Amino acid sequence: MGVRLDHMITGVLPRPSRTVALSVAGLLAAALLPAASAAASGPSAAHPQPPPTLSTDAPAAEPEPHPGGGAAPPRTVSAWLPYWDQEGAYQNALRHADQLHTVSPFWYQAVSAGRIDPHPGAGERRVIDGLHGAGTKVVPTVMETMKKGALAAILTDPARREEHADALMRTVGTRDYDGLDLDYESIAATGDSTYRQVRDGFTALATDLCARLHKLRKQCVITVFPKTRTTGRIWDYAAIGRVADRMRIMGYNLHWSSGTPGPIADTAWYDDILTRATALVPAAKLEMGLPAYGWDWPSDPASKAKTRHVTWKTAEALRHKEGVPYQFDEVSGTPHFSYLDGEERREVWYQDARGVAAHLPVLRRHGVRNTAFWALNFEDPGMWPVLARG
Repeated sequence: MGVRLDHMITGVLPRPSRTVALSVAGLLAAALLPAASAAASGPSAAHPQPPPTLSTDAPAAEPEPHPGGGAAPPRTVSAWLPYWDQEGAYQNALRHADQLHTVSPFWYQAVSAGRIDPHPGAGERRVIDGLHGAGTKVVPTVMETMKKGALAAILTDPARREEHADALMRTVGTRDYDGLDLDYESIAATGDSTYRQVRDGFTALATDLCARLHKLRKQCVITVFPKTRTTGRIWDYAAIGRVADRMRIMGYNLHWSSGTPGPIADTAWYDDILTRATALVPAAKLEMGLPAYGWDWPSDPASKAKTRHVTWKTAEALRHKEGVPYQFDEVSGTPHFSYLDGEERREVWYQDARGVAAHLPVLRRHGVRNTAFWALNFEDPGMWPVLARG
């Protein structure tokens, strides 16, 4: 993210999807909608950096050596690169380029049918060339921040939809990109009376865009919310699976910023999501989006205090500052802790290497090897050897 959009974060942070509200504690540029709704926007504050070295009580994941000889293992990890922490995220990507299949800089936002605006730093050639030199594909993300109903109006009007596809193609032509990642989340809240038309309009846009990208030998990536019994209806998984090279599922925000405290992902939830997804889309085309972030909630649901976004880094820095023990929920596969902020108790749920290791067996059971995470430079460094083992 997904945040948001489920992907957007800011100083303290926001993606499931990977983002909805323009500001969550002024840090999140986008708050994520509940397991199946969303929005978009960018961060308003600089991402806070934890101490350079940070110890943790969490059990470390044991790295496994690669077998000697033979071809290198396939790159199965993709990740979003947040523009508000561009240099740190870029350097992080270079350190792990041997694992990264694709990096998607969070660089563009669609604001109308014919207009795609760049975020600060978008299209930086040094970043693109450096990633290419490391053997990693660069597939920037286009998210959208339109007013309610605006995107739906574009999607359901063939002429305006074509105008929008033209604008997207102009964007991909501005640099030596390997494709585009479309992360449109505001349509998730489409009402019952119109969601089928909006869904079909989005499918038509994705079909047109992917065909145009493929003619240029570029990748078409579509980012979607999880499909469960009650969510994800706006995305036609089967149709997207036929036209896209990769479909990324934002597997986070099971509990979100405007809800009650709890795990942002869960093993049973992942099983439900992937049971449905693999029935409609080839597993080789799926990328399961994993969180490298979390939320810091007031424990009292009646509290008027704001929920704050945290990365793994800022969560661990906070935990050490407050001197509270690391806890791990075995049922959901998620770390958490609580602390006192003045007289108010707060609760933090986030994700780390141990949690990812607990979730990956679910992916393996469904034959899904490819992962994506939100976002670079948020993560527990121990995630990398865990992801290398798949």
